[in-house]
Amino acid sequence: MPPLSKPAAAEHEFILGGQKSGKSRRAEQRAADWLAAGPRTHRAVMIATAQAWDDEMLERIVRHQADRAERVPGMRTVEEPIELARAIVTQSTPETLVVVDCLTLWLTNLTMPMPSEDARPVTRTPATHIAMLLVALREARGPVVLVGNEIGLGVIPLGRETRAFVDALGRLNQDVAAACHRVTLMAAGLPLSLKAPAA
Repeated sequence: MPPLSKPAAAEHEFILGGQKSGKSRRAEQRAADWLAAGPRTHRAVMIATAQAWDDEMLERIVRHQADRAERVPGMRTVEEPIELARAIVTQSTPETLVVVDCLTLWLTNLTMPMPSEDARPVTRTPATHIAMLLVALREARGPVVLVGNEIGLGVIPLGRETRAFVDALGRLNQDVAAACHRVTLMAAGLPLSLKAPAA
């Protein structure tokens, strides 16, 4: 993938799309470009929200970690499945680009926590966590790149819980898009700009 334009300080981008659409690759490219633009001063950190609910998910996480380390060796990873706002505020500096991957799994952790001894407890409502996230984006001192899924383009799903999750994710995506300077929709590895700063 060719280099992308360097994000300005504290300029946030929301990258969304379907499964395997190229969302994470674009976020990683943003991080790689950021590091290349300031090899002595710039840092990048990824906040991973996934939790290993089962063996397949654990294998997927390990594979993604290995791929990410190969593609962006200078990017550090922090795992935070619940307290995303706090993690953004903690990690953000003017010299640090923060990647959040991904908001969809984060919302899943908040609304449908898996019964597991290792699962982190959810002590606030999802609405409170989302409000805290939006505040964290306003207060972030450096650029933040957020990855999320667009799952509302298909048929209306069966089941009340599934429909409620699709609705909640749609509202979260709208809120995050409003808080970001750039919004990019990915399809088949190709970006479509939905929102960009005025030239």
